[in-house]
Amino acid sequence: MIVAKYLEAHPLVETVYYPGLESHPQYDVAKKQMSGFGGMIAVILKASREKSEEMLNAFELCSLAVSLGDAETLVEHPASMTHSCYTEEELLACGLNPAMIRFSIGLEEPEDIIQDIENAFKKVFG
Repeated sequence: MIVAKYLEAHPLVETVYYPGLESHPQYDVAKKQMSGFGGMIAVILKASREKSEEMLNAFELCSLAVSLGDAETLVEHPASMTHSCYTEEELLACGLNPAMIRFSIGLEEPEDIIQDIENAFKKVFG
């Protein structure tokens, strides 16, 4: 939740998909069904596909991975990884924004994860 709120407030983030945030379209359903909201967060950056992909190489704590289930924080860029064979038109047609980055938040301290994300933003966007 701490990382999701940080991302939601960040000026380079357009949208955060996390069911624990009141801004999520299914927040009320998630609140009824869940006792916690899990560690999966998807964000759409205010950036190009290329800049979003560049973020992956800027992380130091968060590890690049296609599988998003581990005890450590993992990150992936679906447009260049799991859906790399799709054209941009196909990505958009199936609802996948090319600027999306997905996080699987691990057991690290939230402040350390946030610092890594902030450092990556600074490396990529200045």
